[in-house]
Amino acid sequence: MRKLNPARVLTLAVAVSLALAAPRQGTEAQAPRFEVTVSAAAHPGPLTGRLVLILATSAQPEPRLAISVHGSAVFGVDLEGLLPGQSAVVDTSALGHPWPLASLPPGDYVAQAAINVYEEVHRADGHTLWLPMNDGTIAFFTAAPGNLYSDPVPVRVGEGGVVRLEIANVVPPARAPVDTEWIKHVRIQSDMLTRFWGRPTYVNATVLLPRGYGEEPGRRYPSVYALGHNVPFGFNPDSTRVRGLGEINPVTGVESGYDFYKAWIADDFPRVIAITFQQATPFFPDSYSVNSANNGPYGDAIVQEIIPALEERFRIIREPYARILEGASTSGWQSLSLQLNYPDFFGGAWILQPDPIDFRRFQLINIYEDENAFTLAVGNLTRERPFRRTVEGQMVWTVRELSRFEAVLGSRGRSEYQLEGWEAVYGPVGSDGYPRPLWDKLTGVIDREVADYWRDNGYDLREYAERNWPTLGPKLAGKLHFFIPDMDDFYLNLAMYRFEDFLRGATDPVSDAEFFYGRPMKGHSWHAFPWAEMVRRMAAKIEATAAAGRR
Repeated sequence: MRKLNPARVLTLAVAVSLALAAPRQGTEAQAPRFEVTVSAAAHPGPLTGRLVLILATSAQPEPRLAISVHGSAVFGVDLEGLLPGQSAVVDTSALGHPWPLASLPPGDYVAQAAINVYEEVHRADGHTLWLPMNDGTIAFFTAAPGNLYSDPVPVRVGEGGVVRLEIANVVPPARAPVDTEWIKHVRIQSDMLTRFWGRPTYVNATVLLPRGYGEEPGRRYPSVYALGHNVPFGFNPDSTRVRGLGEINPVTGVESGYDFYKAWIADDFPRVIAITFQQATPFFPDSYSVNSANNGPYGDAIVQEIIPALEERFRIIREPYARILEGASTSGWQSLSLQLNYPDFFGGAWILQPDPIDFRRFQLINIYEDENAFTLAVGNLTRERPFRRTVEGQMVWTVRELSRFEAVLGSRGRSEYQLEGWEAVYGPVGSDGYPRPLWDKLTGVIDREVADYWRDNGYDLREYAERNWPTLGPKLAGKLHFFIPDMDDFYLNLAMYRFEDFLRGATDPVSDAEFFYGRPMKGHSWHAFPWAEMVRRMAAKIEATAAAGRR
């Protein structure tokens, strides 16, 4: 679960204004018409991509950098072969969020246009697609290298007219991460994924070395795969921790939260190698480390190519007992999925508030029985279904609002946001080659065939575990450790409870999975222990398993 792209699971940059919260007062006659051109210097040839117009009430932060579900008004149109100097039009026919352009309250705004540039891709399944390709690193489209944007311009809404914007700015290449004594950055090209996409495809790893690594060239170390994707140039154990907590910077000595870096370099700290991945796909900032019809064989690539390459390069013990998985949210789902799908390859998974692991509680939706994702019938009443809440229970976003927001950011599953990220990971390929949606983003109607595909192909992890328990269960003894906050912001605790119910009732064999619960009022960023303590516990598990015969 990403809180917002870039750099994580749904970023919460807020540009909420009183004007946007006001009643819908605009009319089609009062709405301006925006004509957007791209300079030849910025992009000399035909351009295919997604144009997003942002109307904010402030120039700071720059509107393109403050896009969020509850932020500025945004409007999207597709571009197909747009020529330099040719106008792309955003008017009342364009899809908008939180409402159409004609309903935008009159007033003063700051307008900025950004383009997510698409590349033609010839995928191994025979489909030719136009997608926002990348090198595996994570960047929201407004900050992704090679994408385009205009300067912010003040505009008046409510008096009609034409507003002309020129896109002349190109996002520059990202600064290359710098290796240190402790932290190494590796980019590995996957042959499997390259064949699937028909172009070079990479997984990026950030490797945190233990104290004394350089002084003992003959020693091998156990590994902890902290599958977060938050910090591209440093090291952060997962994707949901409060900024600054869990980060390590022993070179500069910057302290953080519970002083993790001090623990890591201490004499008595376990000597392990910690690794985190960046594996962005064209559809989402993370592949979820699973084989997918839309994304390709990421699960097999991680297990058969990426981890073996890292084990060779960094003197990692090449045995299952010494490979531990850990992650929260998106990374929590990955950790459980990898442990279930490759039970003989990994020695345990520490799973923190994972994305839905039982699709009868896909947050608050039962995808197998509910007809509509947006609404819930309560007697004679119809209620909107929340997507996010505060720890006090106040609704923040609805499923309808997030769905419309994603539809504005990209058509055909190309928003690179959470709902369509799940659809790319779990879902079938549509007849047009793009991910087939679970529900219509404007009506909420659920496609039952897609729901069944998600279940039948093993992405409902509770159903997959239950179906395969007679053979899977014995391989998971001592390997599953769950962490559950009671008021998860995204209702992820509900699916966790159902998974626990299954494991508590499992026989033949009985499950010994551990469950840790947060105290009341704990949300999505809750962690039972500081990450240093988590590493100590994982290291103790590795040592005990090795001593017991390395199962």
